[in-house]
Amino acid sequence: MPKRRTLIAILPAVALAATSRSRADDTRVAETDPDAQGQHYVADAARIDRSKFPAYKPGQTCATCQLFDGSPKDAWGSCSLFLGKEVASGGWCQAWEKKA
Repeated sequence: MPKRRTLIAILPAVALAATSRSRADDTRVAETDPDAQGQHYVADAARIDRSKFPAYKPGQTCATCQLFDGSPKDAWGSCSLFLGKEVASGGWCQAWEKKA
């Protein structure tokens, strides 16, 4: 059984890690978010129903969109459409606009 001092030393780190994870999840756009649903956002462009969105072309992802503010190598990045939230770089929504 760990010593009491060891537990006291590691407890704050464990709590911080749990808090950091929940904060990151809070800043990500969920597909169930009303704003996301209004734009038909999906976190994985491979799941797009092409019969509903015939304008979608393979390769159109958040990472290749003008509204995405992040590196294409980033898993998540901010989107000017969803202020204060991040979108998956491999995601897509109907507001996709080719990055200049």
